[in-house]
Amino acid sequence: MSGPDTGAVISRFNQAFVDHDPALLADLVGADCVMESVQPAPDGGRYEGRDACLAFWQALASDRTTQFEPERIDAGEGHGTILWRYRFGTGEGDYVRGVNVMRVADGVVVEALGYSKTPGEQPIPLAAQ
Repeated sequence: MSGPDTGAVISRFNQAFVDHDPALLADLVGADCVMESVQPAPDGGRYEGRDACLAFWQALASDRTTQFEPERIDAGEGHGTILWRYRFGTGEGDYVRGVNVMRVADGVVVEALGYSKTPGEQPIPLAAQ
């Protein structure tokens, strides 16, 4: 079974975070999805299965005290990357930059690996934690 092309899936996934619209994620996550978040260092948190990945991402997309700003989105056959800036405060330095490396199959996200630059000694506050 084939679904939307990879570019459309990656774009819609990203839009959920930019628009704080977690409902956009509902039909974008595969049953066997695996996600690794940027924290805790050094390996990040690992989430397995649709329900676990969807719950994490919907909580993050719902958090209106933060903002994702896409820097670049690239998509190819079955894979994509989203380079982003995540703002978690109003100060000039209250952000971190990172990237999500994504795999898409049959129109849904099946793997998402998150990486970020370290903002310093303090962990990044994430709504999903």
